[in-house]
This record gives sequence, structure tokens and C-alpha cells, in this order.
Amino acid sequence: MCGIVGIVGVEAVNQRIYDALTVLQHRGQDAAGIMTSESGALYMRKDSGLVRDVFQQKHMLKLKGNVGIGHVRYPTAGCDSAHEAQPFYVNSPYGICLAHNGNLTNARELTEVLVREDRRHLNTSSDSEVLLNVLASEMQRVGTPRVTPADIFAAANAVYRRCRGGYAVVAMVIGHGMLGFRDPNGIRPLVIGSRETPKGIEWMLASESVALDMQGFKLVRDVAPGEAVFIDEQGRFYAQACVAAVRHTPCIFEYVYFARPDSIIDNISVYKARLRMGEHLAEKIKRERPDHDIDVVIPIPDTSRTSAVQVAQRLGVKYREGFIKNRYIGRTFIMPGQAERKKSVRNKLNAIDLEFRGRNVLLVDDSIVRGTTSAQIIDMAREAGARKVYFASAAPPVRHPNVYGIDMPNTHELVAAGHTDEEVREIIGADWLIYQDLADLEHAVRHDNAKIQRFDTSCFSGEYVTGDVTPEYLARLQGERSDAVKQQRRDTAGRGFKPVRAV
Repeated sequence: MCGIVGIVGVEAVNQRIYDALTVLQHRGQDAAGIMTSESGALYMRKDSGLVRDVFQQKHMLKLKGNVGIGHVRYPTAGCDSAHEAQPFYVNSPYGICLAHNGNLTNARELTEVLVREDRRHLNTSSDSEVLLNVLASEMQRVGTPRVTPADIFAAANAVYRRCRGGYAVVAMVIGHGMLGFRDPNGIRPLVIGSRETPKGIEWMLASESVALDMQGFKLVRDVAPGEAVFIDEQGRFYAQACVAAVRHTPCIFEYVYFARPDSIIDNISVYKARLRMGEHLAEKIKRERPDHDIDVVIPIPDTSRTSAVQVAQRLGVKYREGFIKNRYIGRTFIMPGQAERKKSVRNKLNAIDLEFRGRNVLLVDDSIVRGTTSAQIIDMAREAGARKVYFASAAPPVRHPNVYGIDMPNTHELVAAGHTDEEVREIIGADWLIYQDLADLEHAVRHDNAKIQRFDTSCFSGEYVTGDVTPEYLARLQGERSDAVKQQRRDTAGRGFKPVRAV
């Protein structure tokens, strides 16, 4: 999962892109990058690390121009070295740079065609560079010094015909403007914002509405599934539906874990969705344990807090903050490598003994993926003196890989894969374990937007909405996604090119 932003402004956009990336930092903590354009020149800064570490004052001063895009990345299959940080750039035609959130399920086939037929050179193993070169190859057909919005949309139409999977994209065509588009299923999010200034209208595209809010932009709407939008450098906005038959199936894990609670995605409040997750979870607890002996509900910070509040309220028991979080440690789910994740849990959380000692505690988390974090937290609760430790997940069991941009591990690393709920309980060391039902989760998220009939729930259900995910593909992806393979790639990563005016 990654975070993307693009701004067409009436004055310098470097600081605003930086600020937007800081509020999207939760979507990726591995690398960050910004590209801006001024008078036909392109400026770039990208590297591994957090936004605050990648961009210093000397870099910001050199990122000139009133059009730019930015990206924060966490390492996905095949993309975990510094030179694969985004945005990516190709100089022909026109000069195009691109930032991408998602995953192309046919990237390998596209790579072969790009090299053999389109005569494109790929410098990394990233599917984002593949997508960029598909777009560049289609825009090459224009053959004129300037492109029109119609030309842009024609190229986007071709990208939709060639690319499969889940993706949200912002791309800058140097000297022309900014393009944004979203996959035909709307799996990955992309929102549109605007604001009026004395000098004219400004536009922003971003992964989440929170990036608009903190910049003073008004949320206009979401980019529709299969839609492309283009804003030229004069601030004129164009939109076109490029795919006739779309099926809106956004990723439900955005609402469970990835998105910030103060974001609105596809007209659904993430905060309210998580409140309803807690309500449904509490009702299931009351059905299965009507005579429960829970003394206190404690969330595992931060994502599960909203759901945990509702669980406690519906059960009629105390809600307490039992863990203090070190704000300077990243999200363990998106950290590269199991060893790093294990090390970070104890560094990230510290238990308040008086909230645990002698009590039957219900810990609430947003989900259980590998189970190692859950097990360590349960151990911490016992060490703090809890009499019994119950564990509740606001999401169903994660039993299948996600292929649309969330780097969930291969099946063998998912604790619920091949195990019953009782076996998972024993593995993580809980006295009792309860999962959210998938139907309840879908109902909790859909509530505000009845137009969405179905979500991408592939990591829970094993049903892949694009219809092109085969057992062979999953087997190949599994070989690419294991922690051991990722570590080997990091150890042997070569040096990559840094084109354009790196700052």
C-alpha cells in the first residue's frame, strides 16, 4: 500500500505536497519522493526513509514549480530498494512522471510486450514503472508537439485495455498538466479536491481526503472506477469515463486498517465504519458469550480504538487505554521483514500494569495477520498481571494473500491460513478468541453508501474481483513475497539511475 498526491496550483506546490505526504505517511514508511515542474524543467527528490528524513530544506528549495506529484511507499513484492522509490520518470514522449498505489496482476506479461514490441527499457522490477511505460507508449502515438485532453484520455483508454489489477495513479505530463485515474473496480482510492484562491483555482488528487482537509481543499468527489481526470497547467478540469462496464468494489481493508479514521473514501466515513465494526463485534460477543466475565476492554493502538470504544459501550464494561505507544516507531504491519516487526512491538508498546492486574481483559485489534504481534501483546498483558486475556479482531480471519497492492505475506505466513479459530487462539496464546463475521464487516462499511454492492474482500474470502488471479499466479507471487526473498533482494540490490534534476 502506498500514498499518492498531485497538485496543480497557482504558486509553488513543494511545501503543500510535503505536508500532504506527512499526513499520508501511515500508508508507507519505506520511501518517499516528490517531482515538480517549472517552465518545462523537472525537479526530483526521492529516497528511502520517512518524509521528514528524505526532504531537508536544501531539497525543498530546489523543488520548483506550481505542478507536482508525491509518493510514500511501503515495500511490496519486488520493490523494496531505494532506487525503486517513486515517482518514476520517462523523458519520451513529452516527459512523464508517475506515482502509483496498487498492483498490476499482469505486470509480467506487460513487461515482455513493452520490451519486445514497444521497445521500452525498464530499469527496475516495479510494476509502477511498467504502468508508466504503458502510458508513455500509448502517448507516443500522438505524434504532435502538444497533447490535448482528448489525446490524454485516448492514452488512458489504452492503459485500461492493457493493464489489469488494482491501481490509483497520478501522472504529470511536463508542460501540460496532471492526469489521474483509477482501476475499473475502484479497488484503490483516489479523491479530488479543489480550492479557490485570489489567483485562481487549485486542484489536488490524493489517496485520502485527509490530505485535502489539512491543506484547505474542499472534497469534490472520488475519481470514479474506470475514470480518468486531467487538469491542465491553467487549472482547467476535464474528466472522462474510460471503461463502459465498471463494478465498484473498493478494498475493504482500507476501512479496517490502512486509511486514517478522519478520511472519507467513496462517500464512506472511515471513522463511522469502524464504529459500526465495533457494534457488530460486540453483538457477536454477546451471542457467543452472553455470560461473559470481561472486566475491561483495551484497544491495541491506534487503529482499533474506534471499534474498541463501541465494543465496550455495547457490552457495558469499562474502556481503558492499557498500552502506551511510542509515536516514533512505525506501523509493524508494513515494516520490511519479520525480524524488524518482532523487534518493534516491544519498542512500540508498553503496558500500564494497573489496567491489567487481576482483571479479565478483552484486547481489541483491527485484524490478525501473521499473529506474531498479537502473541507478543498477549504476553505483555499477562506480564502486566491480567488474570485472563481475551482477544477480539474487528476483521475476519486473514487467510489469503492480497494481490491488489497490500503486501500481505504469502499464505504460509498468515496465521489463520490452514488453521481453525481454536488453533489460532492456541498459537497466539489467548484464553478466548473471536473474529468479526465477513457479512457484518461488509454491512458495517457499506452503511453510508448503498450504491456499493460489493467490496474486494479477497484476503478474507479468497475471491478476487478482477477474475484473472489463478493458482499459478498466486504461487509465483508467494515466491516473491516471503520475508526471506525480500531480505535477499535488499542485500543484493544494485544501484539504479536517478534521472532528471535530482535534488
